[in-house]
Amino acid sequence: MEQVKINTISVVHSPFKERKGTLIQPTAAKDVKGTIEIKKEFKEGLCDLNGFSHIVVLFGFHLSESYKLKVIPFLDDKPRGLFSTRAPNRPSQIGLSIVRLDKIEGSALHITGVDMLDGTPVLDIKPYIPTLNPDEPVRIGWLTDVHKDFNHKKADDRMTK
Repeated sequence: MEQVKINTISVVHSPFKERKGTLIQPTAAKDVKGTIEIKKEFKEGLCDLNGFSHIVVLFGFHLSESYKLKVIPFLDDKPRGLFSTRAPNRPSQIGLSIVRLDKIEGSALHITGVDMLDGTPVLDIKPYIPTLNPDEPVRIGWLTDVHKDFNHKKADDRMTK
């Protein structure tokens, strides 16, 4: 398997200390506040970020130990292909969340919409730019009938191994 070197640039501080009970997407966690503490050697990279209302956070699922190519996602009771889900147990253990950037103080980014665990390592931060995303109708596959449940769903223990 090919490997890519990835550095962590920061860590997330959030109210979620364990996977079970964590809100499963930023839309469900829309009022949950947290911070991202950038390592000092990357602080200069925050220049000009304060003009953006939202950021894309790429992070590591640091508690994932294994993965299966078929999973039963939180919003369903049928096995689904891993890559058609946002399940945390993945071959490359990479997660993505779009959160609101409330303010930057020093090397701390104060954010809202946190669906990440406390201590989650951050791999990269990018500005969210809506015009760079598709503006055409999108299909959401098997989630068509269940996606409205995101705002009420919390993680259970099915993804803890």
